Amino acid sequence: MNNRDLIKPDSNFTKEVIGLGGESLKKCFQCSTCSVVCTLSPDDKPFPRKEMLWAQWGLKDRLLGDPDIWLCHQCNDCTVHCPRDAGPGNVLAALRNYSFGHYANPAFLGKAFRNPKYLPLLLLFPVVLFLILLGATGNLTIPEGEIVFEHFMPHIILDPVFLVLTGLIFVIVAMSLSRFWRDMKKSTGSPKSSITDIISGSAISKLIEFLQHKKFYECGSSRIRMLSHMAIFYGCMSFALVTASVFIGTYTVGLELPMAQYHPLKIIANLGAIAVITGCLLIIVRRLSAGKATGNSSYLDWNLVILILIVTSLGILTEVLRLADLATAAYVLYFIHLVLVFYGIAYFPYSKLAHILYRSLAILYADSNNMGGKKTLSPKPRKIRDSEIEI
Repeated sequence: MNNRDLIKPDSNFTKEVIGLGGESLKKCFQCSTCSVVCTLSPDDKPFPRKEMLWAQWGLKDRLLGDPDIWLCHQCNDCTVHCPRDAGPGNVLAALRNYSFGHYANPAFLGKAFRNPKYLPLLLLFPVVLFLILLGATGNLTIPEGEIVFEHFMPHIILDPVFLVLTGLIFVIVAMSLSRFWRDMKKSTGSPKSSITDIISGSAISKLIEFLQHKKFYECGSSRIRMLSHMAIFYGCMSFALVTASVFIGTYTVGLELPMAQYHPLKIIANLGAIAVITGCLLIIVRRLSAGKATGNSSYLDWNLVILILIVTSLGILTEVLRLADLATAAYVLYFIHLVLVFYGIAYFPYSKLAHILYRSLAILYADSNNMGGKKTLSPKPRKIRDSEIEI
């Protein structure tokens, strides 16, 4: 008897994908227009046509181990040209959003993060935590005198909290990516077995490609989308650089805080903040005005961009209030800022921000196994004549 694969449809999975932004999924009638117009889809096993079919059938295991859903950069050319308004770009985005909660543990947090009704509870934890820390240090009241945030929330207490949190999240993310890697191997039957071999073989070239956002140039996305994405990416990179430098400087050379406005690290942070805010506003304007070209914006999409915008804006506003010597407002906004930063780090494995790691890993995997080859011809869809239809 020939070996056959046992197909196990999961109707609940299909319903969840529909709920995450793929509500037009069942309109697809497999015309393949989406695969034809996509400039990133390879000749061999092109996407997103097969993913649309698998999603309709509820083939959860096959889709979750499919690197192609991450090779898509959601330019939405496929959605714009789809004759049935099936929204292939929206479906792939919904599949990616599902993956965050599927791979990260504990699973209940992934489900809670995808549901807006649990947002108050998710925010309540860092609020309570920081109130306890303030109470333990006797700082539940506004400190008198010069505004120094160290007097309000001492770094000797704050830094260990974020270090432990970051370490815990690192472990969760590492386990999640390991599961994702195993699923890709299982789904594609790749001979490559070691992630270290693949990364070490092209680490420098791939790092440069990621930093240049090369795939955005190959994708048919609009220029404003690429610029907004790069502004947020490099702005956040500047935050990471400044945070690490301040942490190291504080405990090694006794860096004094707050830093002067002309300090290089302060200048880098402020320029990064301007870039991030600009990028977020461009994304919001485009989502509200471009219609089908931007695709559906799910709760997870809005959660991320609004979080980044508010956290960055609060950082700038807190700085302005400190310079204006408005103590009460400055300390209150600083507290809210800390809560949202904690929220962003604590729920990183379940948020859309994790796409940075999943997409990078999928691109490495696909390229190392020759799965992401460029299309040799990408014609625009044409009308099929009656004489071409086979009866």
